[in-house]
Amino acid sequence: MQTRENELKFSIKTEAADKLRSDCVIVGVFEHRKLSAAGQTLDKASSEHLSRILRSGDMNGQTGSTLLLHAVPGLAASRVLLVGLGKEEEFSEKRYRDAIATSISAISNSGIEQAALTLLEIKVADRNAQWNSTQAAIVISDSLYQFDRMKSKPAKAARLKQVSFCVSKHLESEVRTGLKHGEAIAHGMTFAKDLGNLPSNVCTPDYLAGQARQLARKFGFKCKVMDRAACEKLGMGSFLSVGKGSDKPPAFIELRHDGGKRGDKPVVLVGKAITFDAGGISLKPAADMDEMNYDMSGGGSVLGTFRAIGELGLKLNVIGLVPACENMPDASANKPGDIVKAMSGMTIEILNTDAEGRLILCDALTYAERFKPAAVVDIATLTGACVIALGHHPSALYANDDKLARSLEKAADNSWDRVWRMPLWDEYHEQLKSNLADVANIGGRAGGSITAACFLAKFTESYPWAHLDIAGTAYRGGREKKGSTGRPVPLLTQFLLDRQA
Repeated sequence: MQTRENELKFSIKTEAADKLRSDCVIVGVFEHRKLSAAGQTLDKASSEHLSRILRSGDMNGQTGSTLLLHAVPGLAASRVLLVGLGKEEEFSEKRYRDAIATSISAISNSGIEQAALTLLEIKVADRNAQWNSTQAAIVISDSLYQFDRMKSKPAKAARLKQVSFCVSKHLESEVRTGLKHGEAIAHGMTFAKDLGNLPSNVCTPDYLAGQARQLARKFGFKCKVMDRAACEKLGMGSFLSVGKGSDKPPAFIELRHDGGKRGDKPVVLVGKAITFDAGGISLKPAADMDEMNYDMSGGGSVLGTFRAIGELGLKLNVIGLVPACENMPDASANKPGDIVKAMSGMTIEILNTDAEGRLILCDALTYAERFKPAAVVDIATLTGACVIALGHHPSALYANDDKLARSLEKAADNSWDRVWRMPLWDEYHEQLKSNLADVANIGGRAGGSITAACFLAKFTESYPWAHLDIAGTAYRGGREKKGSTGRPVPLLTQFLLDRQA
C-alpha cells in the first residue's frame, strides 16, 4: 500500500498575517481591488504597498486571476500571492474552492516549498471555518495529485511540501477539527484515485483483495476474501456468471470496522469493482474502451473510505463489501438470453451482458442482509444513461428510504460532493419484466439509470438502502484529462461522520 500522502504537510498558524514566516503568503482580492482582511493587514504593514500595486491596474480581483509579488517591504514572508475572488456578494463554495485550487496551481511549479494560506476566514455562504479548512485540505491535496507510477521516468513533483492554515486564535479548535477531517478524506481520495488509475493488467480482483488486506493490517480492520468456491457455496450465481469469460479469478472482499458499540447495527457500503469491462459478448465499441479500468471505482471508493475511517477512528460499525471480477468475452462468458440464479433465489434473464454491474451488486446486496444493517449504500459506475441525464457534476441518488436519502443529501451538500435524487416509481419496474425469468437485467433505453436502480431495489427490501450511480463523477475521460476523481469518498466519509455524531 502506497503512502504518498505523507509528502504534503499541513499546520495551523495563529500569528498576524504580516508576521508569518513563509516562502509565500496567500491573500484574497475581491473585484474592484478590495483586499481581504488578511490582505489589509499586509497592506498596512507594508505601508500600502499592495494598494499601490492594485491601483496600478496589474490586478482587479477577477475570479481566477493571480499576481505573485516578491520582497514586499515590512513582511516576514518572502513572497505574497494575490488571488482574485470575484465579486464579494457572489462569493460561493465553488469560488472558494476554485480560489484555493488557483493559488496552488500558481505556486506549485515555483521554488516555493512552504505557503501560508489566509483564505480560511473569508465568509463563504453559510459555511464555517471547519468547513473551510476541510475543503482547503481536500482541494490542495487534489491539486497536487499526480499519478506517475506506471511511467519509466516519474514526473517532477511540485516543490510545495507544507501549507499553513492561518486563522485567528478563537478559530483554532474549529479549524483543527476541519483539518483532521480534510486530511483523512484527502488520503482516502488519493488511495481511491491510485486504484482507479492503475491499468487493469495491474489492478485485478486479486490486487484489490491484497490492498484490502493491507488496509486491514494497517488500521485493525477485519478482512475476509472469498474465492470462487466460497461464492459458489453461498449461491452467488449472478456475481460468478459475470467473471466466467475472464482468466482472472473473482474475489468477494469483506472489510469490517468495529468502531461502534457491540451489537449496534452496522452501515454497509457495497462497491462495484469490475476491474475491466469489455462488455462481455455484448462487446463495447472500441472508442474509449481504455477507460473501462475505471469500472472498479465503486469498489475503489469503498476502500478509500475505509482508508479515511481508519485514520479518523470512527466510533461506528461499518462493513465494506466489494465484489470484484472482470467482464470479458470468451466461450465461457455470459450470453444474451442466458438465465442465471442470484443468491436471493431470483432468476435473471441476461438481455445484455454489458449490464453486468447490477449482476454482481445484487448478490452483494443479498449478502448484506446477514449483518442486519442499519443502512446499506451501494456505489457503482453503473450506467452511461446516468451521464446523459446528469452530466459530470452530481452523482445520481436512489433510495427506498426517505430518511436515508435526506442524510445522504445533507452529507453531499456538506462535503461538496453533490448528488441529485432520482425516482424509483413502480412504472419503471414494469420495464424489467421477463417472460422467461423472474426479472430481466435491462429495461430498454428509456430511463436506463432508473431501471438499473429499480433492478437493484428488488434485492434490498429488508433494509434501508441507497444507490449512488457515479458513472459521471468517478473519473474524467479523454486523453488530456483522463484520471480518477476519488469521488464519492468525501460524501461517504461525511455521511459516516454525521452518523457517528
